[in-house]
Amino acid sequence: MTLNASAAPAEDLPVPVFALFLLSLAAFASSLSLRVTDPLLPRLAHDFSVTLGEASSVVTVFSVAYGLSQLVFGPLGDRYGKYRVVGWACSASAVTAALCALAPNFQTLLIARLLGGATAAAVIPLSVAWIGDVVPYATRQPVIARFLVGQILGLSSGVLVGGLAADHFGRHMPFVVLSVMFLLTAVALWSLNRRLPAAAKLTIHAEGPVLRRMALEFRAVLSSPWARSVILTVFFEGACLYGSFAFISAHLHLVFGLSLSSAGLIVMLFGLGGLLFAGASRWFVQRLGEAGMTAAGGIAMSGSLLAIAIAPAWWWSIPACFVCGLGFYLVHNTLQTNATQMAPERRGAAVASFSSLFYFGQSAGVAVIGFFITRAGTRWPIVAGAVGVLIVSLNFTRLRRRRG
Repeated sequence: MTLNASAAPAEDLPVPVFALFLLSLAAFASSLSLRVTDPLLPRLAHDFSVTLGEASSVVTVFSVAYGLSQLVFGPLGDRYGKYRVVGWACSASAVTAALCALAPNFQTLLIARLLGGATAAAVIPLSVAWIGDVVPYATRQPVIARFLVGQILGLSSGVLVGGLAADHFGRHMPFVVLSVMFLLTAVALWSLNRRLPAAAKLTIHAEGPVLRRMALEFRAVLSSPWARSVILTVFFEGACLYGSFAFISAHLHLVFGLSLSSAGLIVMLFGLGGLLFAGASRWFVQRLGEAGMTAAGGIAMSGSLLAIAIAPAWWWSIPACFVCGLGFYLVHNTLQTNATQMAPERRGAAVASFSSLFYFGQSAGVAVIGFFITRAGTRWPIVAGAVGVLIVSLNFTRLRRRRG
């Protein structure tokens, strides 16, 4: 396995600002497609005559497909160029979002969401890996934080758009918007890719059967004890946080009688907390360091989820969602930055492994909490998620301090 001679990593390569912006825009669409169905769950349950737990399958199948597909996209990004593969993924996602909009029944929607998760899977992990190729580690965390603005806005806007659709526009509207957004972004990415410098198009040439090469790449990544620690941590982070997060809108709707659009607007504050982190990331890194960021973030997430779950009034969720978003990105950005350096010579596969386990964790968390919510209501499963994120974050803090 050899690096393309004309595209070896260049630590002093200036960050292509517009290229980063387009990747962030693609991440916006990918993240919006991930979270847009959360506030739609009660509407989907009503429209298709299924239970809330059954409706949550649209979240689970998307996350499972998202996670599995990254095991393919990581090596493909290394082989054919990460930026180029993101363009392919956006083109395909325009088609799968349109299929979701046209789905006539729940089973067809599940299939379309499964395909949507598979096509959107490449965007965020390969974008992060591409940043790892062109930005030195010493300055990488703030650059990743700026890229994450698109992901943050997509996650928060997805909840709002889904809530508005549930109350006013119908379940088809969000997917039409997504299809158009993916298409326009794909056109812009393809246009810019032709003008990127060679050092921003890093590829790896390898010989032998494709599946064998992929297996060897992932085996090499997982041979590192630290890589295994980072990947397991992000799995449980996804399970504990997003297993609960997916049902916050439903909790506010069912317990306090808020409209789904109002609940979506409140949950959108999660993204504003993430934007605060993105703007102040350099300050957080300098003041807290990586271990301090994960400890503070875990405490913030846990306290926020507890407040949402047991609060006597709905308005407690306003500051709680904001603080939860800040806490999540304190932890997750630190994990992402570590993931870009787990195996620099196989960065696409390494970050794909990381992101894949994150979404496997999400799908597992949503499935488990969806099962218990059907039987025990929304409050106590969210409390369990709060306890879980605290344990996961503090354990990684301990591991990071031991590593030095």
